[in-house]
Amino acid sequence: MISSGLLSRAAFWCAFLSALAALVSIAASQVLLALALALVLISGTRLRVPPVWLPLAIFLALTVVSVLASGDPAAGRPQLRKIFVYLTLPVVFSAFREVKDAGRLFVAWAGVGALASARGLAQFSVKISEASFLGRGFYEHYVGERISGFMSHHMTFSGALMIALLLLGAFLLFAPSARGKWLFLGSLAGALMGVALLLGFTRSVWLASAAAAIYLVWCWKRRLLLAVPVLAAGMLWLGPSWMRSRVVSTLQPHGQLDSNQHRIVCWRTGWNMIQARPLLGVGPERVQARLMEFVPADVPRPLPEGWYGHLHSIYVHYAAERGIPAMLMLVWFLARALWDFLRALRRLPAGRGEEKFILHGAVAVVLAVAIAGAFELNLGDSEVLAMFLAVIACGYLAVERRLQPETASGV
Repeated sequence: MISSGLLSRAAFWCAFLSALAALVSIAASQVLLALALALVLISGTRLRVPPVWLPLAIFLALTVVSVLASGDPAAGRPQLRKIFVYLTLPVVFSAFREVKDAGRLFVAWAGVGALASARGLAQFSVKISEASFLGRGFYEHYVGERISGFMSHHMTFSGALMIALLLLGAFLLFAPSARGKWLFLGSLAGALMGVALLLGFTRSVWLASAAAAIYLVWCWKRRLLLAVPVLAAGMLWLGPSWMRSRVVSTLQPHGQLDSNQHRIVCWRTGWNMIQARPLLGVGPERVQARLMEFVPADVPRPLPEGWYGHLHSIYVHYAAERGIPAMLMLVWFLARALWDFLRALRRLPAGRGEEKFILHGAVAVVLAVAIAGAFELNLGDSEVLAMFLAVIACGYLAVERRLQPETASGV
């Protein structure tokens, strides 16, 4: 008969590999998550949830109610199935027992992220060759079909890579083991991921990564922030013309080639949906089907080019799709996690530390996801969502060491 200790260890490795696989294959990640959940239950390990479980539980409950009230419950089934991904939070929190387990995951993500970035750089070289062969301008050729690493879409790749890179940054700045070969290897992985993130051309991720990186540097050595404007100006001045064009496109888009006009239409349409159905929204997976009912009358037809399957903002989309209360539960979830992590950080002693590394990384990720989420439905991607929930669970492992003795609930 297999001992409970061996089953618990197997549950840990399945949970660990499930979170790690999110950077490579969401199918493999979910299979491993199911195995981890089963092993946690049969091993007798208490299934625990961190203190932030309440707003998330209400958010998911409102999702179910919104599906039932949408008028087409069958259309919302994909979002009901996605509830399974949210089990990442209790499974990782239950299977991981020590802060060092979280640190190993964060470092492993950096390794896989570096491999994914190397693949992305190879994809980029192909894109350059394609543009030259077709006789097209590189910017025009590349914006619509960017590097995606091991993933199917460039937005998902950029969002997941952002999380891995920020956690690596926290490791290099705050982890006691970030010395010698680990400092060298971490710096090399960070350089690869940083270049790939830039080549991803995802402006919302650039903004979010920069803001979260400023937070990390501020907490490490504030004086270094004086170099940020110089570094940014140098990158723009010395970088290729298409990089400058992408930055400038934030305020001066290249017609419909950039997504500025299309996003504004999505947000205005979402606002009309929110006004019409403020409590439960139009229903999960119903935004695209009902889009034309709510597009403002002054928007010219045909609509600007772009993807209208969602509303390109977690705040606008979830309020329009599931109602304002559901969106507020998501905001509560983000704010509560941020508050708890920062509160725990204030109780840590000066100097490097494993808990400090985990908590600073978790804060940076929450900030980045919240900022990028204003411009993209990043938590709608199962890969990004799985990584984000694993980070939250790991952050609360560190919180347990510094806050009240009983910071988690058993299920």
